[in-house]
Amino acid sequence: MFLQNRLVLSACLLTLSLGLEASPAHSYDFGQPAAATKATRSVEVVMGDMSFTSRAIDIKAGETVRFVLVNKGQLLHEFNLGDAAMHARHQQEMLQMQQSGMLMPTGMKAMDHGSMATMDHSSKGHGMKHDDPNSVLVEPGKTAELTWTFTKATNLEFACNIPGHYQAGMVGKLTVSQ
Repeated sequence: MFLQNRLVLSACLLTLSLGLEASPAHSYDFGQPAAATKATRSVEVVMGDMSFTSRAIDIKAGETVRFVLVNKGQLLHEFNLGDAAMHARHQQEMLQMQQSGMLMPTGMKAMDHGSMATMDHSSKGHGMKHDDPNSVLVEPGKTAELTWTFTKATNLEFACNIPGHYQAGMVGKLTVSQ
């Protein structure tokens, strides 16, 4: 019984510590954010409702690309760089944001601290922010940018992780070659 109680206590402390840790600096094995002035080229991606105009983008390792994101749809959309596993994790965070009332069909709503108290903050310390450097939200009729330096050859996806959008086909292939 003593050992069982210690294991339960250890699990609780580990869970609690994960939820309270400071948000670590984001790092990505496929690259990092960059200033738009460092871009070697620009790629325009038009977002419709449940579609990207580009279904595939080819990039060279070492290249810095400025993505110009134009939302011509009626809904809020996201442009997120990552692999399928990263998108699956981010979709869960976005679902929490939607369920809390922070993520609306056409935009984001500021949260008060009382609302945040009911949130599960164990998601890597992110809390209720959409501030990942590999991701940007674009409201209907708006244009945004994301500039990224790709450091190694890999296969990635660009996707909209707003609940249901990825599943409806808002995903494309991003190939980084040598």
